Parts: sequence; structure tokens; C-alpha cells
Amino acid sequence: MKIITAFLKYDYGIKDRGPSTEMTVFYKQIKELSPESIPFWLEEHGFPEDQYQLQEDLIAYCTFEKPDYVFFVLMNNEIRIETLDRLNEISKTVNFFCDDQWRFDGFSRNVAPHLHTVITVDKYSVPKYRELGNTRIILTQWAAENLLKYEQKPYRYEVSFVGGRNDVREWYIDELNRRGIFVECFGSGWKNGRVSTERMNEIFQSTKISLNLSNSIPRDFDYRKRLEERERKRRKELLLRILKIYRIKGYRTALRRFIESLRPDKLHSSFPCKNVEQIKARNFEIPAATGFQISQFALEIEDYFVNGREIVLFSTIDELEKLIRYYLCNDIEREKIRLSGYQVASRNLYKARFEAILGALE
Repeated sequence: MKIITAFLKYDYGIKDRGPSTEMTVFYKQIKELSPESIPFWLEEHGFPEDQYQLQEDLIAYCTFEKPDYVFFVLMNNEIRIETLDRLNEISKTVNFFCDDQWRFDGFSRNVAPHLHTVITVDKYSVPKYRELGNTRIILTQWAAENLLKYEQKPYRYEVSFVGGRNDVREWYIDELNRRGIFVECFGSGWKNGRVSTERMNEIFQSTKISLNLSNSIPRDFDYRKRLEERERKRRKELLLRILKIYRIKGYRTALRRFIESLRPDKLHSSFPCKNVEQIKARNFEIPAATGFQISQFALEIEDYFVNGREIVLFSTIDELEKLIRYYLCNDIEREKIRLSGYQVASRNLYKARFEAILGALE
């Protein structure tokens, strides 16, 4: 089976962010299982500056290579609907929808009718795809790439977190620090900076408790208060800027700047669109690296892990604090869960995921 993987080469298409998961994991797995497959890196054909050239190059490439499938992991509008329709005349299109838990209505439902096959990580979206007329639906899930050897090493950290810094994660870390729980943080935006995959696995191995914090909006009342305080501060700063502009350039310029500041893309949103928790790769990566995991609850997670036996789940900051304190003091129970989580991870690797996906495509 010949597959053209039309993927982003870099994370979100930004070179400074490093290689994408599509390049380091998805393409690697597809190539190993289907050696005829060849890559088509979007950034090398105009993305994001030249959308027209990107569409033309992809159609020409597929026309020449005549693949059985063209495989996408679309984020937004990289590939136009008209291009998908044209590609379906040449080959069969398939897309891996990563975030259907919160993006189905705003994104997936618009693209899916123009695909031969859809892949989703959200079982609750399967009937929605059927309602759209999609009959070729593959249900899969995130996974871990590698399974490390299980061994006991000295712990260097009590509690750690690996992941990019954002408002939500910063709030969790600040709250824990305020309550006397220090968390060593790694990733873009934190003082320790980004780390390699090898270093990330070392951190999981050498940490008593690895936190898995998403970037979905929490339902904690304290977080809502923080958003309200930030919005009041933003409005105050905006008013002061407008008054300053008024004194220097007059009311017309001040009014124009004020109207400009009210554009939707300029306003701080108190309610980000990502407000649903979901399973992510980190749920499997932490135990695959022999780490003990405390993670936010998400629908479907209990299809893979048993709470309190193979993973520990929380929903609020108060629960998180209580769980951290408990498992820092109960080594035997924590280590038992750590081993059980490792056994779950051993059954949830990307190799098995893509064997199932490609098997369903044949």
C-alpha cells in the first residue's frame, strides 16, 4: 500500500518549535509498516505563505505518484476543500482528527464529508460522523512511542511537570506553590526550558509524582476569579492608553484605537474554546517511561486506565493538592500504581495503533 503523508514537518509549522509529532512519530510508523509510502512536507511547498502553490503542488505530486491514500493531520485550513475533492478523484483521502472532543462542531464536521476515511480519537464523535454520511470511520487513540525498561532509580524530584507554559497550567502551578507544594517545571515558557524526548523520559523516571496538566479551562471557581481580575486589569490599562492617546493625538485617533482594540482577535477571552478535557499522548508517555502519573479526568480515560490502580485522576485543584500529599507519603501504594500503569502503557504503543489503522485502510 502506497501512502503519501501530507504532514507538517515542524510543530504547528514553526521551525523554532522543533520537529512535529507527524514527522517523528506518524510518518515513522507509516513508513515502517508501509515502505512504499513517501512524505510531502507542507512547509516545503508553500505553507503557510503560499496557499495556492501548496494546493497545486500537492495535486501534481499525487497525480504523478498515484498513491492508494493521501494521509493528513489537518489543523485548520492548510488544505482546501476543493483540493480534497480533487484528490479523491486521484486517490483516497484520510485525516487523523486529533481534537474532536472540542473541535468537531467548529472544524471536523466541515471537512469530514470531503474525506474518504476519517480517523478520530473521540468515540463520542463516531455517531456524529455517521450522521454526516461518513461510513469509513476508524476509532483510535493517542499512545506512547517507546517503552523504557522498568527499573527503580533514585528519585530526584518530588513533583514535576513537563509541558509548555500557558495561563491554565501556570495557574495550577502557582496554586500548588501557594499551598506549599513545589513543582519542578520543564518546557517552553518555564525557567528550565524545553527538553528533549530523552530528557523528558529521564524526568518521568526520576520523579515521584509526574503531573499531567492539560490546557483546557478548569472549572475551579478560583480560576474564574483570576480571569475576572485579569480582565479588569486589561480594561484599566486600555483606558489609560486611550486617555494618553487622546492627550497626544486627539479624540479621533483615540476613538479609532479604542474600536480597534475591541476586535475579537484583540480581546482576552475569559472562556477559551478548549473547555473539554481529553486523553492525550502524555497519558501513555509518563507510564511508558516508568513514571507515576496524576492526571486530569477526561471522558474515555477509564477505558484504558483504572483510577487508583493504574493512574490517579483529579478534577479540581483541591483534589490535586490532597492526592499529591497522600501519594508523597504512601510509597508502597504509589509504586504499585506506577508498575500497573507501566503495564497498561506496554499495551498502548503507536506501533500497535498504526498497525490497526493501516489494517483498516487495506
